[in-house]
Amino acid sequence: MLTVVVAWLAVVAVCLAAVLLGQTARVAPRRRRRRRSRAARLGLFLSLSGPWLALLAGAGVGAVTGAWLSVAAATACGIVAAALAGLTLRPH
Repeated sequence: MLTVVVAWLAVVAVCLAAVLLGQTARVAPRRRRRRRSRAARLGLFLSLSGPWLALLAGAGVGAVTGAWLSVAAATACGIVAAALAGLTLRPH
């Protein structure tokens, strides 16, 4: 049981780190006033909201299946993937 709690605390730490990384995509200085492309808007959404949505989805899957430890590992990978996808679509 302690392993599961520590694993989910690590997942929350990864989520917080990914959210802080996503903040860099939002606060990057703008060069000119122009409309953002669709990919840039999607990247900004993924950078800011993707890690939280992945965390919520992982918690839901863990609650449904009961496989908390393996779902924690998959959730951490999903959080990192969402943050990297957002950063790739909207580089600073």
